[in-house]
Amino acid sequence: MVLSPLPLPDAELRFDPHWLGPVEADVLMAELQAEVPWEVHRIRIFGREVDSPRLSCWIGDPDARYRYSGTMFEPHPWPPALQPLRERLQRTLGVPFNSVLANLYRDGRDAMGWHSDSEPELGPAPVIASVSLGATRRFAFKHRDDPQRKLALELPHGSLLAMSGATQRFYRHSLPKTTRPVGPRINLTFRRILAARA
Repeated sequence: MVLSPLPLPDAELRFDPHWLGPVEADVLMAELQAEVPWEVHRIRIFGREVDSPRLSCWIGDPDARYRYSGTMFEPHPWPPALQPLRERLQRTLGVPFNSVLANLYRDGRDAMGWHSDSEPELGPAPVIASVSLGATRRFAFKHRDDPQRKLALELPHGSLLAMSGATQRFYRHSLPKTTRPVGPRINLTFRRILAARA
């Protein structure tokens, strides 16, 4: 399977809007809604802790500890529904993923602000595989130094977006809020943790 490259300077993006078939994606979303221990993560914004505007769960191998926004996350065990997906992604992208951040956006009010996945334990050029399930939402990139370099795309049910190379170094990304009536969406960002900080 070949993912199509997306044109964005200083980034390496590949995309398949139909990576999972509709029935397979439906089943996976239902299983994850039922199996994953969803929780509200606390994040630090401008020096204060607030509730993250979505439900999340950090999942991975036992040693895939991850520090994000001032908090060290211990991984939850892999739910059965994610093991086949992990293996398929490893075959597709050639990366031995050992963790995944699962996010559940309940409606258009749940969102993700501008950030990069650039934590030290991900390494200097991480490969991040983003699988989207459920409602189609808009995903945007903007260059850290050149505001003219930007990209926005719709991430539909069953899509796969692979971010690699210098993407995290040069770009921030976000999932904006929307006033449109949209249903729930699950996003899975598979990663490889190289080393956890104490």
